[in-house]
Amino acid sequence: MKKGLLTVLISVVVLMVSVVGGEATNINGAGATFPYPVYSQWAYKYHKMTGMALNYQSIGSGGGIAQIKARTVDFGASDAPMKYEELKKYGLIQFPMVMGGVVPVVHIQGIKPGQLKISENILVNIFLGKITRWNDDALRQINPGLDLPNRKITVVHRADGSGTTWMFTNYLSKISDEWHRRVGFGKAVAWPAGVGGKGNEGVSAYVERLSGSIGYVEFAYALQNKLTYVLLENSYGRFVAPTIKTFRSAAANADWQHAPGFYMVLTAQPGIDTWPITGASFILIYKDQKDMNRTKTMLRFFDWCYRHGADIAERLKYVPMPDKVINLVESVWENEVKVNGRPVWP
Repeated sequence: MKKGLLTVLISVVVLMVSVVGGEATNINGAGATFPYPVYSQWAYKYHKMTGMALNYQSIGSGGGIAQIKARTVDFGASDAPMKYEELKKYGLIQFPMVMGGVVPVVHIQGIKPGQLKISENILVNIFLGKITRWNDDALRQINPGLDLPNRKITVVHRADGSGTTWMFTNYLSKISDEWHRRVGFGKAVAWPAGVGGKGNEGVSAYVERLSGSIGYVEFAYALQNKLTYVLLENSYGRFVAPTIKTFRSAAANADWQHAPGFYMVLTAQPGIDTWPITGASFILIYKDQKDMNRTKTMLRFFDWCYRHGADIAERLKYVPMPDKVINLVESVWENEVKVNGRPVWP
């Protein structure tokens, strides 16, 4: 088992107690594994600067939504945005924290990152279980010169409720009527083929271990675990690599100002350089809070991440939120987050 930032089974970012105004301040969150690499680095640096502690359980978007609804954490995190009607029902607000890309990764002997091209149709048919070997004619046709083995393809998917799965299956549903009809999209689906791993960590570990496998992970996990990412066909018919530039191209289409509850889906966006499986990761908090100091502490951390954490995010190949979006988010904090009717922010 690898040690480091993305060690499988590590779910706590920082577990320390700091003292603010004589009282212990521990901020607790849970949810998406997609942003865990950047959240952990933000928390580490912020703790060194301020002493504030953040406990973040990387348990998947489904778990994060369940825990914030149950009020067992200060915030939930999800890559699958909640619709405005559901937010209103539970008294929640959501806001985008960072953007990034979901990347198909493979384990094929002799194939290096960025060498294998996969078209929209091929990706769908692999995950439908219709293309079952790596030397299939469809793959060989668009990859002349690559030595593709006569080896069975093992599909690896998420076994938990996952925002990464939501993004990935949302994309497949957009590009394939058959996928939309047979499988659909969601945080969990009835997969036609494959084996399941828990979290981006679990999928990364399976792909690393299983020769002939293909899975999907947030790009930082591919880089951290030195996994072989593919070139993916976008809506312009171009095979593009996952990069900050191609993620930004997708993010450029987001109209956050007119998105109720900041509900935004960035899969299958237009653009000649666009990475087709791009999305935002969201924070969920209650409008009506109980503890003024605790809530201020939490929002100050998020504000610092927005305004001082961009370099960390970009180093890990995430796209930071633009200033105009940050200002929109913080105006929502100011107007809607309250304790006993009193505004918390600024």
